[in-house]
Amino acid sequence: MKVVLLNLCFKEYATELANSLVNYVDLTVIQQENKDQDAREVLDPRISVMTFNKPKMRDPRNMQAMGEMMGFIRQVNPDILHVQEVNDIWYLLTILFQKMPPLVTTIHDICSHPGDATKVFGSDYTRPIAFYRSQKIIVHTEQIKTALNQKYSIPNDKVHVFPHGEIATWYKRHPHQDIPEKEPFTLLFFGRIWPYKGLKYLLEAMPLVAEKIPQVKLIIAGRGENIEQYFPNGYDQKRYEILNQFISNEDVIKLFARSTITVLPYIEASQSGVAALSYGMGTPVIASDIGGLSEIVKHQQDGLLVPPRDVKSLAAAIINLLQNQELYQKMQVATLIRCQQDLNWSNIAEKTVGVYHQLVQNK
Repeated sequence: MKVVLLNLCFKEYATELANSLVNYVDLTVIQQENKDQDAREVLDPRISVMTFNKPKMRDPRNMQAMGEMMGFIRQVNPDILHVQEVNDIWYLLTILFQKMPPLVTTIHDICSHPGDATKVFGSDYTRPIAFYRSQKIIVHTEQIKTALNQKYSIPNDKVHVFPHGEIATWYKRHPHQDIPEKEPFTLLFFGRIWPYKGLKYLLEAMPLVAEKIPQVKLIIAGRGENIEQYFPNGYDQKRYEILNQFISNEDVIKLFARSTITVLPYIEASQSGVAALSYGMGTPVIASDIGGLSEIVKHQQDGLLVPPRDVKSLAAAIINLLQNQELYQKMQVATLIRCQQDLNWSNIAEKTVGVYHQLVQNK
């Protein structure tokens, strides 16, 4: 079976999926030249790679870029075109008006997150084009599947739920120095920093945790909001380590290796690549019991779930996991087992190929 994987975003996910899919299908990856280098370096050499230059969103030369992309697709003439969710209006108009091969789309989020200032203008209105034009859709949680059915009337038999694979492997493939050991009592808040991530609730919980565990430290790493708004009077540098910047691949590995617990105090969530990354590094997760997080984190097994916006419950969960070494070690082992089971890329690729076969047979 010939498959084209169009990799225009979520490169960590797409690359790891490609490296396992090539064991099952004749695979070609098409991706953007200007975002391609670090992904291409870690792709399996058996994968054919085609690249094209994709200008910024408002550049009319996108019409030429989409023509080049379609030329590659026609050249390969695949049995299946598999696309990682793309909220680019040029791509969406292309699949709306062009004849496409049988289309499978992996949808990571069906709508923008509250307060996300980086979202593409009008994307919530154009995003459904991909839902309706795809013959098969892959999502990461039952919550997303239900929302597709209820909000967009997408039939349930069109949607397949596969977990978000662990992506620590992607970061480990890149050159890096020795991975540091875990630092006791160190919490990590990682990723894009927007209001829906609930950082304010974690910061409110920190004094409660410090009363019981004076050594506790919080690392805040990522870009988004102005972090200074949370610390109008400055902050204790022994208590907080703030990296309000782009985090390199090597530093990502180091941050998760150093951290004892990853904390996801979100107030809205559909799925979480951060949790998948954390598990791949053997780091348990404390998360809000909301949306897709309720499915990803298995309470009392590989992490703890707490009610969203509940500062006292969040603090109590952090204290419990930091103080209870037996529970922590049990969860740490469970995270690594998850990466060998449902979060394992070979298993996900095998299920994905099953979707391809269904589509080809139906055709």
